[in-house]
Amino acid sequence: MKISLIGINAKYIHSNPAIYSLRSCVKDYRNMVDLQEYTINQRREEIRQEIYAGRPDVLAFSCYIWNITLIEELLWDLHKILPEAEFWLGGPEVSHNPEEVLGRLPMVKGILVGEGEVSFPALVSFYGKEHHKNADNHIYLKEIPGIYTRELVTPCPPPCELGDIPFWYDEAGTGKLSGEFENRILYYESSRGCPFSCSYCLSSVEKSLRFRPLDMVKKELDFFLDNKVPQVKFIDRTFNCKKQRSLAIWQYLKEKDNGITNFHFEIAADLLSEEELECLSTLRPGQVQLEIGVQTTNACTLKEIRRITDMDRLSRNIARLRSFGNMHLHLDLIAGLPFEDMDSFIRSFNEVYAMGGDDLQLGFLKVLHGSFMEEQKHTYGILHEEKAPYEVLSTNWISYEDVVRLKQVEEMVELYANSGQFGITMGALEKEFESPFAMFDALAAFYKKEGYFTNAPARSRRYEVLLAFVEHIFPDKKEAYRMKLTLDFYLREKPKSRPAFALPEDRGLMRAFLDKEEREAYYLQGREGLTRAQIAAGIHLEPVSESVILFMDYAKRNPLNHNAECTEVPVSYLRG
Repeated sequence: MKISLIGINAKYIHSNPAIYSLRSCVKDYRNMVDLQEYTINQRREEIRQEIYAGRPDVLAFSCYIWNITLIEELLWDLHKILPEAEFWLGGPEVSHNPEEVLGRLPMVKGILVGEGEVSFPALVSFYGKEHHKNADNHIYLKEIPGIYTRELVTPCPPPCELGDIPFWYDEAGTGKLSGEFENRILYYESSRGCPFSCSYCLSSVEKSLRFRPLDMVKKELDFFLDNKVPQVKFIDRTFNCKKQRSLAIWQYLKEKDNGITNFHFEIAADLLSEEELECLSTLRPGQVQLEIGVQTTNACTLKEIRRITDMDRLSRNIARLRSFGNMHLHLDLIAGLPFEDMDSFIRSFNEVYAMGGDDLQLGFLKVLHGSFMEEQKHTYGILHEEKAPYEVLSTNWISYEDVVRLKQVEEMVELYANSGQFGITMGALEKEFESPFAMFDALAAFYKKEGYFTNAPARSRRYEVLLAFVEHIFPDKKEAYRMKLTLDFYLREKPKSRPAFALPEDRGLMRAFLDKEEREAYYLQGREGLTRAQIAAGIHLEPVSESVILFMDYAKRNPLNHNAECTEVPVSYLRG
């Protein structure tokens, strides 16, 4: 008997914590369970062939909005080539509408509803004892909590204690990270549930809030630190909902810092205490990054979606976090919420953009099965995609044309703000417009006019496109922005040849500097033993005026934005 527990991730660097957690809870018949991970970017045929090659007797899929379409396509094929196999589904995308799912997928035997750490091991035992071979096997299925089949429905198991779930990254107890997690983001769960009741979120459906024992958390953090894992993402819905706990974890990370590992937390910024802020201010640059769901600044909308936010305190705390200069801040907005029309959303966008996050995610409302938002969608006049991810198409307050416009603005924000490639240029360009939204909206209109949404420019070509946009809007300022774009470009990378959009290089000045041995000490620090060619490959000199040259060192990058260290060097110093 072989059971394949299958996760299909959005990207290769992701891992699926659900399937690892389920397997870790299987004590008996553990050898029956085989984990398989794929991505939505793989060809369906490739995934199908690999699953078939294992000849599983039972296939259990972990279902989410990003993979349900692919999973359903696979099911129609797999049940034909594995006619004796039995199929089970679990996860948030099927737990809240199991009858509908079974109705459209006749090959599926059943669905695990709710948390699977109790029901999945029981299901494995059911197959291990070969109860499935009995004609009256439903008698045994009745003993399994959280089962939904065409013949029976059993009560969901009570919420499990997080301390009872083994640490799946070190089940063997070796203290070493398994090779299957190499070069991937590791996800870690120290709590389940959420203290808030946001109507669009499934976490609001679960009423319990549970925590993994703090001593276990510290021990497991040691594992990540000892293995020098590049990034660990806490999947807690509101990490700082319990102040003394979040403070204790941040203080522990400060004490145990290995100089490498980055930890990601999703927090409510308005809940941060002075003690937490003080602790965060002392962390190594790049040690943590914070994701902050602002969602909207419209007070009526916040009340309607049952989201409690002290907006003034949130703004002040984000400003404090920004002032520390030691962490990446990711701010979230949601378009399509009730009582938010275009004028209101533009205000929310401008106010959140002004908060100065490193990454502004302009997301769109997803009407999830089982959420209160789904119950109210007719009241709000919400039309959404028929299939996952069920994104909003229009509401009583915004039209589909508005959504399309915001989608185009979203792409401009991703390319020209969140990429971090155009910091100098965008910072200056923003001042030319009445608001940040107006700038991105105008850039989107230019993209549409030039056909760039259809024929997307490559990464390096985006500098030229942005310069063409400036020339289109402000023709007399083209040369000033050419300089800014040149600096943005060289802060990020050292190309073999000078890009076409950049200002002509003053080669004589560069040669004079690099050829004078008495001045090599200026840039030889930390590079002893390297040849002149090797040194030149790791630095760049860019004149910004007749009196100043910028010295960029690619060996010393900012851990937050990855820009080269940049120092002003007077030309008088170079020329003696």
